[in-house]
Amino acid sequence: KNPFARDYDFDHLINHDEHLESFVFVNKHGNKTIRFGDPQAVRSLNTALLQAAYAVEWSIPDGFLCPPIPGRLDYLLFVSDLFEKKDLRLLDIGTGSSLIYPILGACHFKWTCVGSEIDRESAAHAQSLIDSNPSLAKTKVRIQTNKKQILKNIIQPEDQFDVMVCNPPFYKTAEDAVKENRRKVKNLGLKKRSKLNFGGNANELWTHGGEVTFVSNLAAESKNYKTQVGWFTSLVSRQEHLSQIKRAIEEAGATEVRVVEMGTGNKMSRFVAWRFS
Repeated sequence: KNPFARDYDFDHLINHDEHLESFVFVNKHGNKTIRFGDPQAVRSLNTALLQAAYAVEWSIPDGFLCPPIPGRLDYLLFVSDLFEKKDLRLLDIGTGSSLIYPILGACHFKWTCVGSEIDRESAAHAQSLIDSNPSLAKTKVRIQTNKKQILKNIIQPEDQFDVMVCNPPFYKTAEDAVKENRRKVKNLGLKKRSKLNFGGNANELWTHGGEVTFVSNLAAESKNYKTQVGWFTSLVSRQEHLSQIKRAIEEAGATEVRVVEMGTGNKMSRFVAWRFS
């Protein structure tokens, strides 16, 4: 179901973003590709993909998280399988400057989407993407002004959402993020000064306690909105974090908890989903 999962037609994509051509090369197998460890190359690829697939004019500021689009659409495709109906209303927690989940939700599925964001610069850029794309006219961005809250002030009394999605900050500290950067740089054979292969600022990459604390806090808050959201979901980066996260969700009183595995082999990813019905 994922149109981005097949091999990229770079000749076609270059027609949608001329900057992409400077990043394309022929590998030892004779195939055209890019260096996926290069944030500039991935950003240009994303620009071309979104333009070619959905006629969306897209950009992100330097230094902000550049999402891998195939994996982001996979998440929403698996989320859509939780429902029988097609016209969903989606809430994206931490939408970032890329606005990627609302864009894919609105353009691929025709969903109505709301994104929340705590970083004002990210929120402003996300709003600029909405303003410059008629296909996103129904999409909204809401700013979280309280750093100690996730859902409060974002979900309004009159709101009804079918599903909440979230790509939480993975790391516990900035030092952890730097260590992971070094590991990726080594594995990808990049120069030592290279940034994380998809970029990212502090709010996007780390939070006190990492993803376990973040998703546990999210679960604790979710019980206050159990009649306003059908399914709460969040990506979980590490398999070993699931037991703690599931325990927190169960302590919040959820009546159903699912772990949905995505991908195969070394590219496995997952999200946890819970509801109170």
